[in-house]
Amino acid sequence: MNSFETVIYRKAGNIACVSFNRPNVLNAYNLLMRDELYQVLEAVRDDTEVKLVVIRGEGRSFCAGADLTEFGSSPSQTVARQVRWERDIWGLMLSISKPLIAGIHGYCLGLGLEVALLCDLRIASRDSIFGMPELGLGMLPAAGGTQTLPRGSGQSSALDILLTGRHITAAEALKLGLVGQVVSPELLDEEILNLSHKLVSFPEVGLKAAKESVNYGLNLTLEGALEMEARLSLQTLLLYSSAAE
Repeated sequence: MNSFETVIYRKAGNIACVSFNRPNVLNAYNLLMRDELYQVLEAVRDDTEVKLVVIRGEGRSFCAGADLTEFGSSPSQTVARQVRWERDIWGLMLSISKPLIAGIHGYCLGLGLEVALLCDLRIASRDSIFGMPELGLGMLPAAGGTQTLPRGSGQSSALDILLTGRHITAAEALKLGLVGQVVSPELLDEEILNLSHKLVSFPEVGLKAAKESVNYGLNLTLEGALEMEARLSLQTLLLYSSAAE
């Protein structure tokens, strides 16, 4: 049973679904949502039954960004940084070895886009609208956006989106590589479910190893990354063979 005010947590077999739940404000991310999301993601990370996590938004949007009525009223930059690290959602998401899927519809702006970019796979409905408007508000994206956006879309496109603050459509997001699939709104749930079931049918050791190899390999030289890939490949084969016996 869900006991949170701003987040809905559901679990069906090996699949966990976490939904932002402030639909009256387009799921704007506030301090309570940060704290509740942290609790849920910790539980998901440590739950051995869960093999995959879907992140969604209730109502008409995925997440329209940070609730500036709260995050914009911090008494000082020192306090803001302290609050950021006390509940390091971004570090927590990166620590989850299970595949994370973002199911996006409606507005996916600012912090909402940053959350989506920290997921491994992103499916968007055609009505989705993406953007990072922080610079126009006198702020810099503080949840990894200046790093994850260029890794997804390339340096030039990332600077275009960041510096102009413009909105982009789902079709453009697909072209830039920010999402892997765009579907009609009525098919979004079905496509997320199909992809989730496909992934959880694969051996878990392989999914974890592939995610680790890609994520950590980006920070290594090619030689070092290939060595890591070989090590993980052997480790995966041994673990899979042992589990199959």
